[in-house]
Amino acid sequence: MSGNFLSQHQKQVQSISIAPQLQNSLKILQSASFDLRTAILSELQRNPLLEELPIDAVSVEAESELMQDEGDMRNDELDFDTSDFSILDKINDVYTENQSNEFSLSGSEQHIQERRDHFINSLTQSQSLQQHLIDQVSLGDYSEIIKDTLILIIGSLDENGFLCESPSNLTLQLNITYTNFIKAHEFLKNFEPAGIGAKDLKDCLLIQLERNNRKKSLAYKIIKNTFPLLLKRRIQEIAKQLKKSEESIQIALEEISTLDPSPGKRFSPDTNSVIEPDINVFMDNSIWKIELNNEYIPKLRISQKYKDLLSKSTLTKKEKEYLVENMRSGKFLINSLEQRQNTLRSISERIIAHQPNFFTNKTPELKAMKMQIIANDIGVHETTISRAIANKFIKTPHGVFPLKHFFNTGFTSVSGESIANQSIKERIEKIIQKEDPKKPITDQWIAKKLDKDGIKIARRTVAKYREQLGILPTHLRRRFD
Repeated sequence: MSGNFLSQHQKQVQSISIAPQLQNSLKILQSASFDLRTAILSELQRNPLLEELPIDAVSVEAESELMQDEGDMRNDELDFDTSDFSILDKINDVYTENQSNEFSLSGSEQHIQERRDHFINSLTQSQSLQQHLIDQVSLGDYSEIIKDTLILIIGSLDENGFLCESPSNLTLQLNITYTNFIKAHEFLKNFEPAGIGAKDLKDCLLIQLERNNRKKSLAYKIIKNTFPLLLKRRIQEIAKQLKKSEESIQIALEEISTLDPSPGKRFSPDTNSVIEPDINVFMDNSIWKIELNNEYIPKLRISQKYKDLLSKSTLTKKEKEYLVENMRSGKFLINSLEQRQNTLRSISERIIAHQPNFFTNKTPELKAMKMQIIANDIGVHETTISRAIANKFIKTPHGVFPLKHFFNTGFTSVSGESIANQSIKERIEKIIQKEDPKKPITDQWIAKKLDKDGIKIARRTVAKYREQLGILPTHLRRRFD
């Protein structure tokens, strides 16, 4: 007997899933302080068992005495059914009224409102690149998830408007899917000014030509196929490789010279952004001290009056279940906040230990350091470090820096010292800033200069870092006035 038949089979497979509570914990870990406060205030309105302490009260309270009655509750106490939620309605009414009376005029809320008003009133009128792009997001017909992804990507652009980080790193740091990232990034590359969202100078110039319907032009072919030669302005070699006359190459180069190599720099610096450091590192009696910023994180506890209410036997089963569930939810939130702060403190301590030259030297210099090093030190997964440092800033004696600033790949100097890529880029930038504009230095000269300082890197590496810094090649930096 032949034919197709339906059949059932059992199959055991392994898969990874993240519980909702763990997802919330990771979200709390990744959120910046000010954004986190908004989420916590929303939870305060939703959960009647949570209450906020005054700003001068005890710090974030992880109440360990989660009602012995909760653990000792017998199932028979919960074995009756009712649809009467009148008591819970009254509880919520009382809570809302008390919340309004106790906190609307509290010193902490007034202080935060005053700071917020100060920030808003201090905004300058000049528009930053970020605001210019965010305005375009609001005008576009995008889904909410794409809008959110666009805003996250915009926040990752450098001052030139380039997106230098690799997609894999950004999706991990920003906690977004690769599919949504690619889709949002393609939309971003259609924003004004042309060239925004490019990965580097070459990509930026190609985007501008594509926008002008010049994809079949000689200028486009020169950039796409002979970009290294273009940077050196080797017209004869370009002409030979593309089988074109030198005159036609020269005309194409004139078109390329009209393109904007740094479309983001035409905008004002993003002075409207208010950065509140999550961590403050300072020296006290020759010892580095770490101070976490708790100003924007409400201090929470489980309300005692609802604990007392839960211990009474007059509640129905559904009423008890409601209170127990909210107590667990509140307890989890309090513990997650405490864990977030402890993780940030541990990461900060290990950064100081691994990057002593940055904190102690007059001229800060970073070592090469991967997230895996810190992860091994504090006993967590590397992705936890990535989430924890996302959107976080640290105040140091040398200024305020994003935490991810301290994680770099790099080179080993002649003396055996590890030097981060970022530090080398900063050296290259300082060298070029001191050059004579009429006689700009070459990438090869910079490579030799670094070699004398004990840093052996190739000329092409210098060129790559220079491009990432948005600095033009030698022949385009020369001034003739």
